Amino acid sequence: MVRKVTLATCSLNQWAMDFSGNKNRIIESIRQAKQKGASYRVGPELEITGYSCADHFLEEDTFQHSLEVLSEIMTHSDCQKIVCDVGIPILHNNIAYNCRVIFYNKRILLIRPKQNMCNDGNYREMRWFTGWSKVRQCEDHILPKFIQEICGQKTVPFGDCVLKFEDITIGFETCEELFGPQSPFNSLCQDSVDVIMNSSGSHHELRKANIRVQYIQSATRKGGGVYIYSNFLGCDGDRLYFDGCSSVTMNGKTLVQGPQFSVKDVVVLVATVDLDDVVSYRNQTKSFCLTASNHESFPQVQLPISFSTNKFARTKEPIEWQYHTPEEEISLGPACWLWDYVRRSGMNGFFLPLSGGIDSSSVACIVHSMCRLVHEAVVNKDATVIEDLKRVLNSDQIPDTPEALANQLLTTCYMGSSNSSDETQQRASELAGQIGSYHLKISIQTIVDTMLAVFIATMSMTPKFKKFGGTYRENQALQNVQARIRMVLAYLFAQLTLWARGKPGTLLVLGSANIDESLRGYMTKYDCSSADINPIGGINKTDLRKFVEYYMSHIQLHTLKKIADAPATAELEPLEDGKVAQTDEEDMGMTYQELSIYGNLRKKQKCGPYNMFVKLMSIWSGEEFGERFPEVVSEKVKHFFRSYSINRHKMTVLTPSYHAESYSPDDNRFDLRPFLYNVKWNWQFQKIDDAVKTIQQQNNRITIVLDEYPNRKKASIFSNPDNR
Repeated sequence: MVRKVTLATCSLNQWAMDFSGNKNRIIESIRQAKQKGASYRVGPELEITGYSCADHFLEEDTFQHSLEVLSEIMTHSDCQKIVCDVGIPILHNNIAYNCRVIFYNKRILLIRPKQNMCNDGNYREMRWFTGWSKVRQCEDHILPKFIQEICGQKTVPFGDCVLKFEDITIGFETCEELFGPQSPFNSLCQDSVDVIMNSSGSHHELRKANIRVQYIQSATRKGGGVYIYSNFLGCDGDRLYFDGCSSVTMNGKTLVQGPQFSVKDVVVLVATVDLDDVVSYRNQTKSFCLTASNHESFPQVQLPISFSTNKFARTKEPIEWQYHTPEEEISLGPACWLWDYVRRSGMNGFFLPLSGGIDSSSVACIVHSMCRLVHEAVVNKDATVIEDLKRVLNSDQIPDTPEALANQLLTTCYMGSSNSSDETQQRASELAGQIGSYHLKISIQTIVDTMLAVFIATMSMTPKFKKFGGTYRENQALQNVQARIRMVLAYLFAQLTLWARGKPGTLLVLGSANIDESLRGYMTKYDCSSADINPIGGINKTDLRKFVEYYMSHIQLHTLKKIADAPATAELEPLEDGKVAQTDEEDMGMTYQELSIYGNLRKKQKCGPYNMFVKLMSIWSGEEFGERFPEVVSEKVKHFFRSYSINRHKMTVLTPSYHAESYSPDDNRFDLRPFLYNVKWNWQFQKIDDAVKTIQQQNNRITIVLDEYPNRKKASIFSNPDNR
């Protein structure tokens, strides 16, 4: 018996709490799946509501409206004669579950609740849902009256079971369950389930896509079977960008790969697979067969529905998964996120303070990348993109190049003071000209002088920069007033630039503080890092430099070479002979490379001061610092934690940023730490000092022993990791 079936998975750009829009996109994906010959369509997790509804999942309205949307999908003409698998929140026995409803021709076949909640990092699912703990158990769920009238059923199966059709058996995982130590996949395979459907909501992080792919390929390589993965695509209302990558995998090999980044709202993938290949693959592994023969079975919902298609239908051949480089991910992910934000916020473009430095220039390039993606979609006649773009521009006239589009969507502004150099001004102007933005150049010095005049008149004292004999406090205050004036002007120009150009609408202010500066607190609170959104707030300086180099060669923006080669500077202190004397790394007392290491140790490896010291003693080489190696590492760790704790309060007002890195210090959702610290870290720093003394004593003993045996080659204690 030949069992060839055609199955569909989709990536949808849903929007949290947008029940109407979400419903329409789901129906459109089902329509496309049917058109492509699929018998079964699976969509992302919680696709009816959108994933990022957060505490809206505590509102009974959310569950009621979800069922109302489900009823309209079930009765829609495009949703008949195909098995549909839809993500939805359900109240069962007054307990909230993250569920999937599988239905066919207005009849509900199964409600499958999620078992393992994702409750770390960006996710708080256990705040809103309960995991289904009754493994291989199913019970009756009483449907609301208006659903009963549609499907003619009073109760439906609810729980952990599989669907047994005439020619195919289908099982289920939901997102986190794939990554858990006891993945349902293994048990499903041993129960002779042919196809596992995974409805997911997984966000983008740099260098992360391969993790999902490898998990799926590894699982199906061990247990055989077809794995259908569906994920969101886009920003559904928060800092996260869900990065698609929906796929079909069989017996360890990918058959279909969906896009990771796209401005499309609906992406549907189909694959015709031969299920006899699954039987053959499993049967040849006798250890699998032995385990499966003794395996406890899942309860089944048996259905008289056949999936098989033409036995001569062409099946999908394996492909190699095509990964983006991190530089490409930076170019595409934040760009798609910005497009979702501007088209859904009701705003009409972006305003960016462009300093000519690498951070703000990276943001400008990301907006330019967005314009390229949108323009490409317009050329390909994507009706949704065209409609959205006309609404954003308040015009039916669509620019015919990405640069012309950037001129309509992006206003850049160089805000110079007496401390600004000609070089940075020129770099900003050249870059704006190359990407096509509407560029402004203004001086803030008059406003700075006026602000200081008010203080001088009030206090009868004149603050000075440190190079002119001022104190640290005076120096900081004189820098901060410039930075905060730029923020105020950014919002003024964002609100009135389009008005001055004779156009309707308002602009979103873009921030440009990178993740390392946020971690260190190297920013002025409420300066121009305070904005509406920040596309690079989750990206470190090292990756931004690589991105700029990539974009320079990929798009041929030659000004970026000057920007990449220039030292990072805030340009808030007086120039020396017309040249910049202030650099970021000197001000911070640490390099950006060091900051990345600190950030990874603090967040990813969960290190406090003492453990960070211990790990850095292994990571860094003693040869670089000589005999003072332990003391230098100690000083660096202490300086970082002092700086971090002093400035932690700034994270409470951090501009909402694109989440691209797992050591983000974003206080609001991701990094749940205090913002008021004892910055002396008395106990922790004392333990570091004790460790330094111990290492020095050990080193002295070894040196004495080696001096007694002059023929032996002298070695540093630091060359042996076991002695650190």
